[in-house]
Amino acid sequence: MDASDSGRGTTGHVLGTPFWVEIASPDVDASRRFYGELFGWYAYTLTIGEYGDYVVFTLRDINGPGVGSMQRLADDTQAPSWSCYFYTADLEATLDDVRSAGGDTLMDPVNVAQMGNAALCSDTQGAEFALWEPLEPDLVPVAGEPGTMCWAELAARDIQAARRFYGAVFGWKAVDRDYYGAVYTDWEVDGWPAAGMVAMDERWPPDYPAHWIPYFQVADCDASAALAVELGARIRVPPSDVQNGRFSILTDPTGVRFAVLEPNPEARARFDPRR
Repeated sequence: MDASDSGRGTTGHVLGTPFWVEIASPDVDASRRFYGELFGWYAYTLTIGEYGDYVVFTLRDINGPGVGSMQRLADDTQAPSWSCYFYTADLEATLDDVRSAGGDTLMDPVNVAQMGNAALCSDTQGAEFALWEPLEPDLVPVAGEPGTMCWAELAARDIQAARRFYGAVFGWKAVDRDYYGAVYTDWEVDGWPAAGMVAMDERWPPDYPAHWIPYFQVADCDASAALAVELGARIRVPPSDVQNGRFSILTDPTGVRFAVLEPNPEARARFDPRR
């Protein structure tokens, strides 16, 4: 299936829009406490067959809208990280496109508690990302308010290769803009800014792999970064102004990288992928 022919799904999303986020944590209790206090998330646990315990994060309380999920690291060889999930209405067809573009399937499709079908993939540079095919139109994550994922960003060494790959898989259009003298890529899908990309240059350790990180919307970037530090996080990029607002990149107490973004009014109106 060509990405441009995917159409709009029953959830209101289109192929390639950010849909879900999931953390693989070496300490689920520590992660539960940290993100609960930072973003006001509630967490409840499902038991899913061979997966064992599967934690779902919601805003405010158990009846709040879903914002993400968590699993324990499979083993010590796996790096703790957030996985960014992108929407598809046809998981198998999108997996075919991933393979045709040179990517790999790292985890075969699985059903997650009847909420949706998911698969873990990697692009041509080894950056991991995931696909989500929801099974129920109402089981979609909330967006556009503090505590929700509002952006996904790829750090890659070969930005031309990344453009070719994600353009072929999701139909993303690359739009470059100046970022303090460097090139930053916005990816658009259906006229909506779906994700971004930054080039990994000499400032990155030579062995640091290409990777995706999620950005979570906050009401006050500086206050959220300060609270995160109080809760045990480390700041990697201090609060800084960018075109979409004010952001900071951090590492949580278990070593997982993420970012917070205080969007300006113009950006805030664009951060809900349901059109």
